[in-house]
Amino acid sequence: MKLTVLADNNTLIDRYFLGEPGLSLFVEADGARVLFDAGYSDVFLRNAEKLRIDLSDLDQVALSHGHLDHLWGLEHLLRRMTEEACEDRPIRRPVLTAHPHALSRRGMGRVPAIGDHLSPAVLADFFTLRLSKDPVALTERLIFLGEIPRHFDFEDAPPPGDRLRREDHDLPGPGQAPAPGLPDTLADDTALAYASPAGLVILVGCSHAGICNTVRHARQVCGETRIRDIVGGLHLLDAPALRLEATGRFLAEAAPAAVHPCHCTDLAAKIALSRFMPVLETGSGHVLSYP
Repeated sequence: MKLTVLADNNTLIDRYFLGEPGLSLFVEADGARVLFDAGYSDVFLRNAEKLRIDLSDLDQVALSHGHLDHLWGLEHLLRRMTEEACEDRPIRRPVLTAHPHALSRRGMGRVPAIGDHLSPAVLADFFTLRLSKDPVALTERLIFLGEIPRHFDFEDAPPPGDRLRREDHDLPGPGQAPAPGLPDTLADDTALAYASPAGLVILVGCSHAGICNTVRHARQVCGETRIRDIVGGLHLLDAPALRLEATGRFLAEAAPAAVHPCHCTDLAAKIALSRFMPVLETGSGHVLSYP
């Protein structure tokens, strides 16, 4: 598997790529081309062009969850696909795999929209939608993990902000009130796992479900206890010392050869985790390869 970071909060020294508060990963595995998340803007597309990666030739798109810093970039991909069609160039119709709640409308306090702003009907014009709470095999060895059970008490935390989920994308009819919001448990947060000969490579978007819960679920789904690498956001921002300690001890038991935390993982968390395992830098433009 070849993994390319198309968009991340971080950039790398002497590598001239763009960063943004978002995440997008491009995966080549088992002959398939997979986009995992699309960041917030067109940064992932601009970095892909510089890396000579053609995102008009995707087989699969997978979403880690339904927040703007992971899926609002899809609008720019749709624009690109539309322009290619206008020029009579061949375009593909990728399969888009996500948890059903990932395509919900969301708000946060005074912020009216932080979730999917493209209706499922619009997305279905461009993608074959595959919405599943259960694990799905994207390729022979790359698995979409589906809904992640919450097991560890130390990872229990309310979703950041006052987030509500409104599952319909339809406007209310005349005289009708908008559908009431529902408490948002971020049940759609998920990850990908690649079964390499040296253990699982786990790709995470934000780990709202908790990185330890995610690793535990990946092991159960894939029938593999060894962890080769973890790449992505661990959602350890201003995390309490007790949570960092418990997370470090759990991950140390898995003995990964390396961990590449990025996006929503702050410096204090990286320093804390480095006591337990090799924590390596990553950012936009970084390329990783696994057998």
